[in-house]
Amino acid sequence: MSTFLTGTLVKGARQAGKTHLIRRVLKEEGCDVFEVNLIETPEAVSILQQAGTVDELMIGLSALGGQRLQKGKTVIFIDEIQKYKEMVTKIKFLVDDGSFRYVLSGSLQGVELTNIESAPIGYLSSIEMFPLDFEEFLQITDVSDEVIDSLRRLFETRSAVLDAVNDKMLNLFRRYLVVGGMPEAVSVFADTKNVKDVITTHQDIKVLYKLDFTQYESDDKKLMISSAYGLIPSELLKQNRRFIVTDLKNGLHFDRVESTFLWLYNAGGIYENAVAQQLKASGFEIYYYNSNRLGELDFVIDYSGSSTPIEVKSGKDYDKHSALNNCLQNTEYEMKEGFVLADCNIHAKGKVTYLPIFMIMFIKNDSEDYYLN
Repeated sequence: MSTFLTGTLVKGARQAGKTHLIRRVLKEEGCDVFEVNLIETPEAVSILQQAGTVDELMIGLSALGGQRLQKGKTVIFIDEIQKYKEMVTKIKFLVDDGSFRYVLSGSLQGVELTNIESAPIGYLSSIEMFPLDFEEFLQITDVSDEVIDSLRRLFETRSAVLDAVNDKMLNLFRRYLVVGGMPEAVSVFADTKNVKDVITTHQDIKVLYKLDFTQYESDDKKLMISSAYGLIPSELLKQNRRFIVTDLKNGLHFDRVESTFLWLYNAGGIYENAVAQQLKASGFEIYYYNSNRLGELDFVIDYSGSSTPIEVKSGKDYDKHSALNNCLQNTEYEMKEGFVLADCNIHAKGKVTYLPIFMIMFIKNDSEDYYLN
C-alpha cells in the first residue's frame, strides 16, 4: 500500500472530505480494511486504552466489529481520532509490531489533535486536507484543463488575459466564494446549480461546527466560543477587518480569550479569507505585517526565495497600496516583487504585479522543504 505509510494521520477541518478520500484510496488499492469511528463507536476507545499488545487490540476490535483482522494484510482505519488523544503514545508500539498498517483521521477542531501531531518522527506521517481550492472547484464548470494551463502560462510570463476570459474567470471566482470549498456544498451545487440548496448545506455544516467546538471545550469556554463564532458575519462587514474583542463583552482583554480564537484562526474579510485559505492549502506559512512607519500588509509569504508581500483589494482603487510600495522600496527587506490581487487583469508597475484574484491558485510553494514534508 503505497499511498499511506505504516502509520498515517489525515487531519483537517470537519467536512473537508477526509473520510471519503481515505475510503476511496483504500478501496482503489484493494486493501482489506477495518474501519471504526470513535464518536459512533465509543466502546472502541476503551479497547484502545486497555489493549496492552497488538494481539489484544486485534481481538478487541474483531469482537467489536464482527470482522477478522488479518496480520500483514488488514489496514486499521480509526476515524475521529481526536476522541482518543493518547493514541500518540500507542502508535509507536503498534507500528513497531509491524502486524498492521494504521490510518488515523481527525478534525482540527478540538485541542486533542495537537498531541497526536507530536508523534515521534518515523512512526506517524501527517497529511493535512483542506476544502477544495478554486482550481479544484473549476472541475464542476465548463473550464477545460487547456484553458487553465493557458492561464498558468500567462501568470508565469506576467502577460494579460483576454478580457472576455478574464471576466468569466472573475465571475467564476465570485461563484466559488458563494459556494465555498466544502465538498458537500460543491457537490450540491454541481447537481442542482441552486444557491438556495447550497445555503441549506452551509447551515447544516455550521450547526455541526458549533456542536464540535462546544463538545471539545470546557463548559466555562463554550459560551465565549459560541459568542465569537456568532459575531463573525458582522465583524466581516466592518471596514476595519480586525476582530474587536470588546464586542464580545465590554472591558474584555484579548489575553482573557486568546484560546477562544484558536477556533477562529482564519476569520477575516471575504476576499482576504479566500486568499488565506488558498495560500495555506498551497503550503505557505502566512504572516500579517504592520509597521507604524511603513504601514500594513495583508500577507507576507516566502515565495521563490524571497519575502513577498501580498495585498488583497476588493474595490476599484486597487492601485492604492502605500504600505506595499514602502516595503518594496525598503532595501533592507530585499523584496523582489509584490502582488496585488483584485478584480483586474495582469499588468505590472515596477516591482508591483497586479493579478486577477482567481490567479491566487497559481501561487504555489516551490520550496524543497515543503515537498520533503
